[in-house]
Amino acid sequence: QVQLVESGGGLVQAGGSLRLSCAASGGSFANYLMGWFRQAPGKERELVARINWNIATTYYADSVKGRFTISRDNAKNTVYLQMNSLKPEDTAVYYCSARLLFQAEYNYWGQGTQVTVSS
Repeated sequence: QVQLVESGGGLVQAGGSLRLSCAASGGSFANYLMGWFRQAPGKERELVARINWNIATTYYADSVKGRFTISRDNAKNTVYLQMNSLKPEDTAVYYCSARLLFQAEYNYWGQGTQVTVSS
């Protein structure tokens, strides 16, 4: 059973940085897409960044492009989201998620970690 555990959230001032980690277990992730989503109060969950575990190609939402970087460490089975130049509008619960390459839906989710950016 795939399990995802996030860590690294917290409170930071605008312009600051945080790094989120997602420890993955329960299988080989070579055929998975790993995504970071976020959900702010009253808003829908949105995909922030995604990485193909095997070939490390990436995707970023326009709102975070140039500020956030997604990466993975094969040895540690961990996916990271480095967040720089944080803005108050980045405040949300951030979730790590995974899906197989051939599936349309993300069907594995972590518990979420709160990121709060103060102005």
